[in-house]
Amino acid sequence: MKNMLEKDNTIEVLGARVHNLKNIDVSIPREKLVVITGLSGSGKSSLAFDTIYAEGQRRYVETFSAYARQFLGGLERPDVDKIDGLSPVIAIEQKTTSKSPRSTVGTITEIYDFLRLLFARGGDAYSYNTGEKMVSYNDEQIKDLIIKDFNGKRINILAPIIKARKGHYGELFQQIAKQGFLKVRVNGEIKDITVGMKLDRYKTHDIEIVIDRVLIDSTEDNEKRVLESIKTAMHHGENVIMVLDQDSDIVRYFSRNLMCPTTGISYQNPEPNLFSFNSPKGACDHCNGLGTINEINVKKIIPNPKLSIKSGGFAPLGEYKSTWIFKQLEIIGEKYNFKITDPIEKISEEAMEIILNGGKDKFSIESKTLGITKEYKIDFEGISHFIKNQHDESGSATIKRWASGFMDEVKCPVCEGSRLKKESLFFKINEKNIVELSDLDISDLTNWFNNLDSHLSEKQKLIASEVIKEIKDRLNFLMNVGLDYLALSRSSKSLSGGEAQRIRLATQIGSQLVGVLYILDEPSIGLHQRDNDKLIHSLEQLRDIGNSVIVVEHDKDMIERADYVIDIGPKAGKFGGQIISKGTPAEILKEHTITAMYLNGEMKIEVPKKRRSGNGKTLKLSGASGNNLKNVTIEIPLGQLTCVTGVSGSGKSTLINETLYPILNAYYFNGVKKPKPYKKIEGLEHIDKVIDIDQSPIGRTPRSNPATYTEVFTEIRNLFTMTSESMIRGYKAGRFSFNVKGGRCETCEGSGVRTIEMNFLPDVYVECETCQGKRFNRETLEIRFKGKSISDVLNMTVDEAVPFFEMIPKIYRKIKTIQDVGLGYITLGQQSTTLSGGEAQRIKLAGELSKKDTGNTFYILDEPTTGLHFEDIRVLMEVINKLVDKGNTILIIEHNMDVIKLADYIIDIGPEGGKGGGEVVAKGTPKKNVKNKITMTSNFVDDLEFMGSLDYLGLGHTSLKKILTYVRIHNQGRVSDGGRITDNTNIFNENFRIRDKVDEIRPSGFLSKVIPIHAPDNLNNGITNELKVTFEGFMTKIKAIVNS
Repeated sequence: MKNMLEKDNTIEVLGARVHNLKNIDVSIPREKLVVITGLSGSGKSSLAFDTIYAEGQRRYVETFSAYARQFLGGLERPDVDKIDGLSPVIAIEQKTTSKSPRSTVGTITEIYDFLRLLFARGGDAYSYNTGEKMVSYNDEQIKDLIIKDFNGKRINILAPIIKARKGHYGELFQQIAKQGFLKVRVNGEIKDITVGMKLDRYKTHDIEIVIDRVLIDSTEDNEKRVLESIKTAMHHGENVIMVLDQDSDIVRYFSRNLMCPTTGISYQNPEPNLFSFNSPKGACDHCNGLGTINEINVKKIIPNPKLSIKSGGFAPLGEYKSTWIFKQLEIIGEKYNFKITDPIEKISEEAMEIILNGGKDKFSIESKTLGITKEYKIDFEGISHFIKNQHDESGSATIKRWASGFMDEVKCPVCEGSRLKKESLFFKINEKNIVELSDLDISDLTNWFNNLDSHLSEKQKLIASEVIKEIKDRLNFLMNVGLDYLALSRSSKSLSGGEAQRIRLATQIGSQLVGVLYILDEPSIGLHQRDNDKLIHSLEQLRDIGNSVIVVEHDKDMIERADYVIDIGPKAGKFGGQIISKGTPAEILKEHTITAMYLNGEMKIEVPKKRRSGNGKTLKLSGASGNNLKNVTIEIPLGQLTCVTGVSGSGKSTLINETLYPILNAYYFNGVKKPKPYKKIEGLEHIDKVIDIDQSPIGRTPRSNPATYTEVFTEIRNLFTMTSESMIRGYKAGRFSFNVKGGRCETCEGSGVRTIEMNFLPDVYVECETCQGKRFNRETLEIRFKGKSISDVLNMTVDEAVPFFEMIPKIYRKIKTIQDVGLGYITLGQQSTTLSGGEAQRIKLAGELSKKDTGNTFYILDEPTTGLHFEDIRVLMEVINKLVDKGNTILIIEHNMDVIKLADYIIDIGPEGGKGGGEVVAKGTPKKNVKNKITMTSNFVDDLEFMGSLDYLGLGHTSLKKILTYVRIHNQGRVSDGGRITDNTNIFNENFRIRDKVDEIRPSGFLSKVIPIHAPDNLNNGITNELKVTFEGFMTKIKAIVNS
């Protein structure tokens, strides 16, 4: 019985052989937090995503009818014998946000949808003319208004019944006809009702009944008739009527509920879509709900007004060519007396108006010499007009890009960036409209909602209580995953991968599903140590409500707090794919695996004895102010390894990826991306190129592989053409490529497999029967070098290829670097699609390393340790150090402490995320940084740099162990404080003066503050009396621990 129960509560995977997994069997406990760890490329993702997730997806799709499955495309069955106990699977990956400008944090988390509902049902309307609260009118008052405003005009009185809804409405028209009405207004057009009338059922429609058509005068009969019609219309239109002026086609709303007492304007009844910038009902008409429009910038069209038209003064036209457009400019010159050789600044205003905005004109000029009159005709579209039309209407992306080069993206002048129509902004709750709420940071928004109840009327509370509860819940989830610095209006394309993943995590916790298997791919990416705690807590919440959570992760904290750990290894690639240890974190520590040795401190990444001093030159960026940066100025020392750190959302990526990199890229390679605003940059002359190495895949097709990416394949093919046999046959290099006709096997076109399409079943890939998966035809394979054919070479691992090509320096240099970055286990011909993010990044690094470098290159790496095990980080840092030792400059954005402690120079941005960030908090070498004033990063460098700090307080190294042990006991086993510092622990107040309450400091909190206890810079680095007292307080405490 016991045995059976245990079977029920696990997920059994038997015989998994996907990618490099060696036929492994594993049982994973359900409803637990399980971490799968191991070296990069050891097969973690193959087990979690390509086996368990893929099988879960496939079983789900199998439940559809055969008809539905053919549209979904078949899902391959993963190579596994069987998986038992699988529940529905949800994978939360990193790259799932939409790049559309219409997608925002609010729309992804659905909070914005609830807000729209809240405003439509519980908002108070105010007049956009006077700002007064809208009032309810009775029918008499509305009649008087209509007679006053439309006297002597012909009007239609309409009752709106359908607003922006889809459907064919056949029955509705029959019903209206039965009630005796003859005409309806459909989508702005008045029609007679006919038998069997229908609309297009997939488009959105507006339908109003025409209640009455009447010529207004002030006779009594007329007034009575209008009043009757208003009553009928109000009945059908739910207290709103529309009045259409027959001649001018202008519509006005009148309503029993929402009328402005002074100016008489009225709004329609609010619907949720009135507050949506993705619906034509709510979006600002001028910018279509995007909040920005592109405007022509004349300075970009005429970059240098001193040039003449002939020598290319108009940038879009370029230099003089004999084309129609230049002939037109010459004719305009005839009329306004300028020549195309004159500088542009001398051309008159009128002429420039016609040149830029176009115009039509006829004129004649008498020619003195010939004695005749010449007729001229100008019909010119205008340069700016032409560019704008091309931008708005052209179907080609290239032309759009060309046109947008002469335009600036500016805030829409009509809605001022709010994206909504003006009436939407005048519905308010507690004096805030929906746009003001979307712009608040989530932390501020949560506070606003917590205080909302006291500001609502009883009726509003009744209507809105459910909606507000939903919104509060969702906001709390976002707060818990450490995203309190985002705003709902933040565009989702500006989110980092880690942020996007955590937003999806928050949405999942919000959905409160039970019995689901969640698989997460390194959720701690891009998270500062401080936010890591909150994240682990969120995952524990998911587990506690009854879900199974599998996390692929290398993070030490995550491993220590998991319920069960599976370590895959022992090495990577074909030397991995086995389970080397499994069990609770405590059991794992006893094993002698690489992971365990790093966790229990047997192996560690050494801190360098001496930091590099660099070459003395610096690159200085001043006044960066994009997103949340507050006029930041940084200096990056060249010839050193610089690390930019800071909590999530503090502005690191804005500073480096969106300001610095585009500036450098534009300078060295004419890049087109526009940097965020900055004042100036100095020192560009000291470096000669910039390279950004990220984790995007190196190729998206199975035909791309490491050999083609590092261009070593070209050299290998040249080598094969030099063999005597291929000389005799006259083979060229193309003969040895599997991408062009000639040498490849034509049955499978060089891909090695044939796809057999099966109806209703997944496509099946079978090995090509002609070449047995070798990709080349028989003749090509007969050419051998050292006994190996080109196909054998592609199947070699890098480790095998290094000695094989030792004698050929061109090839050897390139593959040796791939081996040096720790990728000796991949084969030269392995498909790029099967490489992990960390592997792809290291192949790019290898490609850079193998190039002959100038020693003056500036490399930017954004979180290179993503997806890397402790051991991989060590290898990676060795490679990076090699690059720096050659004189290059490397800038790394990183949270990983092992990388930070190896840096020569640190720039810490913060102190918080979002509005509370965007300033440089500390800069200098790691030791110096730790002694600086409060930075979140320094709280977490305690373990590594604690020595220096204690020296600094005048204590010897021997005391270190005692203090750490003490803190571990009093702080749930962790040295750092996890950011949980209560108010009385914070020994600094806002301006970094030390508080008096030192004695109240809890042991757990005080240690994390020992480090930044250094006197602030503004005290001339002298320790004042105020500080002395506290130092003594500290010293006695620390000495007490040491002596205990």
